[in-house]
Amino acid sequence: MKQQNKLDPYKCLIRFLTVMVLVLVLTGMFIVVWKRYHNWGIVFPFYHKGYWLMGAFYAFFYFIFMYLMGGMNVGSLRMSNLCLSHGLAAAAANVCIYLETVLLSARFVSVLPLTCLTCVDMLVILLWVIFSAKLFRRLFPARIVLLLYQEYDPMPFRRKVRMRSDRYIIKESFNVDEEWDMVVKKIDDYDTVFLCDIHAPLRNRLLKYCYAHGIRTYITPKISDIIIRSSENNHMFDTPLLLAKNEGLTFDQRLAKRVLDLVVSIIALVITSPVMLVIAIAIKAYDGGPVFFVQDRCTINGKVFKIHKFRSMIENAEKDGEVIPATDDDARITPVGKIIRKTRLDELPQFFDILIGNMSVVGPRPERVEHVEKYVEEVPEFTYRMKVKGGLTGYAQIYGKYNTSAYDKLKLDLMYIQNYSILLDLRLILMTVKIMFIKDSTEGFEEIKPSEKKD
Repeated sequence: MKQQNKLDPYKCLIRFLTVMVLVLVLTGMFIVVWKRYHNWGIVFPFYHKGYWLMGAFYAFFYFIFMYLMGGMNVGSLRMSNLCLSHGLAAAAANVCIYLETVLLSARFVSVLPLTCLTCVDMLVILLWVIFSAKLFRRLFPARIVLLLYQEYDPMPFRRKVRMRSDRYIIKESFNVDEEWDMVVKKIDDYDTVFLCDIHAPLRNRLLKYCYAHGIRTYITPKISDIIIRSSENNHMFDTPLLLAKNEGLTFDQRLAKRVLDLVVSIIALVITSPVMLVIAIAIKAYDGGPVFFVQDRCTINGKVFKIHKFRSMIENAEKDGEVIPATDDDARITPVGKIIRKTRLDELPQFFDILIGNMSVVGPRPERVEHVEKYVEEVPEFTYRMKVKGGLTGYAQIYGKYNTSAYDKLKLDLMYIQNYSILLDLRLILMTVKIMFIKDSTEGFEEIKPSEKKD
C-alpha cells in the first residue's frame, strides 16, 4: 500500500505557483481595463510605470482577500468552495480599486468597466478552478489510508472521510487493542495513518512509532491536545516548558475585540436597516404577530442574556416551553420565515445585541439555556467555550456544520479561543460572507454520544 509521491515536498510550491498564475492573469486584465477606461479620467494620469503601480495595488488587494478566504488551499477545498473564495476576492478587490480610482479622479466614475471586468473575472476563475482541480488530482492522487481506532465505533468518521474520496481513501480499519506486533505490521504497509479516538498512552506510542518511520499521521484531537497546542514556549530553564495561561482573552484582546464589535455592528446596522425594515413589515403583514423572536441564551461565564432574531415561525411555536428543534420542512416556519432563514437574514437583529455588548461579532454560538444544561451534564468541559462572549459567527459556525456533533463543535470553539487574535476575527468575518453562499443542512438538537465524551 506504500505510495510515496515524489512531488509531495513541492506541493506548497506548486500550489503557490498555480495561484500566482491566476493572480497575474487577473491583474493583467485589470491593467488593460484601467488603462483604457479610467487612467485618463484621474487628476494626474499615469504613464508606463504608473500602470504597474495600479496593477500592484490590485494584486495586493486580491491576494489579501483571497488568502483570508482560504483561496490558497488549492487541492484541499472543494471546487465550489475554491471558486467562491476567489470569486469573492476578485469582487472585493474590484470594489477597493474602484474606491481608489474615485479618490484619484476626485469624482465618482462609472462602475460599468469594473463591473464587466468582475463578470469576466468570474469566468476566468471558473476555468482556472477546473484546471487546477484536474492538475492536483493528477499530480497528487487520493492517499490510501489505514484507520486505527480503539473502543469507539469509527463509522461516523469514516462517513465524513468518504465524502472527500478525492483526497483520502480508507483502505482498511484496524483495532489497536490487538497485539502490538500486529498493529505495527499493519502500519508498515501504509504511508498514511488516521488515529481516531485512541486513548492517550497508546496513541502516544503509535505517534512516536509513525514519527520514527516517517509515516504521515492524522489525529483526532482531544480537549487537552487543543490546550497544549496553543501553549507558549517557555525557555527559563534548560528543561523546555509549555505555558498554558487558561485565562481566556487578555485585557488588550478584549478591548480590541470590543472596538471591532462596535465598528462592525454600526456599519452593518446602517447598511442593512432598509432590509430589516422590509423584513419587519413582511413579518407583521403576514400574521400580525411580533416581529422579533426573543430567547434566553448563555454567553461568557454562563451569563444569560436575551437574544433577538426576526421571527421566522408561527407564534407559540414551542408550547409550554417544550424544546422542539426546527427542521428544513418544519410546518411551523412561515413563508416569510423560509426566505429569511435560508438567506440567514433572520440573524440581523443580533447586531443590536452586539452593539449593546451582550454578544460579539465572532465567538462561540450562544446556546439555549436548556441545551447548555444538557451538554454540561454530559460533557463538563462544555463550559470552557464560555470563556468569551457568544458570537454571531465563529470558528465552529464556519468550519463545522449544523449536524456537527456537539463535542466536535466544542473542540472547534476551543481552537478559536486558544488561538485568538484580531486578525483571526477579521478572517472569520470574511469567511462568513463566503459561507452564506454555501448551502448546509439544518438538523435538530443533537445528543452527545458516549463515544464523544472521553478525553
